[in-house]
Amino acid sequence: MPKFFKTGPGEYGEGDQFLGVTVPDQRAIAKLFFKEISLEEFAFLVRHPIHEVRLTGLLALVYCYEKTKNELEQKELVDFYLANLDHVNNWDLIDSSSHQILGHFYWKKEKTLFYELTDSGHLWRQRAAMISSYFWIKKGEFADALALAEKLKNHPHDLMHKAVGWMLREIGNRDFETEMEFLKKHYQSMPRTALRYAIKKFAEDLRQDVLKGNV
Repeated sequence: MPKFFKTGPGEYGEGDQFLGVTVPDQRAIAKLFFKEISLEEFAFLVRHPIHEVRLTGLLALVYCYEKTKNELEQKELVDFYLANLDHVNNWDLIDSSSHQILGHFYWKKEKTLFYELTDSGHLWRQRAAMISSYFWIKKGEFADALALAEKLKNHPHDLMHKAVGWMLREIGNRDFETEMEFLKKHYQSMPRTALRYAIKKFAEDLRQDVLKGNV
C-alpha cells in the first residue's frame, strides 16, 4: 500500500500510514456504524494519520449524506467536508467521496466553488473539483465538467491528467460527439496520459487515429 499510494519522500502521499485493511472491509464497517457517528467523531476519523481510518470515515460520511434528505442537514455535512478537505489527501479518498457529496449537493446550484478549487493550485482540491463533476456527467450535464477539464488539462501532475481523461471518457460514454468535439479542439495540447484515459474505450482504429493526430 505505501508503494501503491506513493508515500516515499517527495511523492504525493509522503508520510501516509497504512494498516492493510481492505476497502470492502472498510465499506462494511462504515455501513454498520455511520448512523451512530457524530460530527466530532467524523472529525476524529477524517483527520486520523492512518489512511484506512480516513477512508472509512469518509465512506461513512457519504452514507450519512445519502441518507440525509433535509437540505440544511446536507449543507452541514457539505460544510464539514469542505472544512476538512485538507485531510482528503489522496486520490482514493477524493474519488470515494467528492462526487457523492459535493457533486450531488451542487448539482442544481452555482458552481463557483469548483472553479475556486481549480484555481487553488492545490492538487487534491483540484482533483476534488474535477471528480465532483462525475455526478453532473451521470445526470447528462457536461458544461461545467468540460470547462473544468479545459482549465485542468495541462496540470503538471499525472494524477490530474488521469482525472481529466477519466471524466472526458465518462462524457463520451454518454455523448460521444461531445467528447470528440472537445478532443478535436484540445488533443494536440493535452498530456498523453489524459488523452489515453479519454480514448481508452474507443474502437482501436479511431484510438490510433487520435493518438497520431489524424482527426
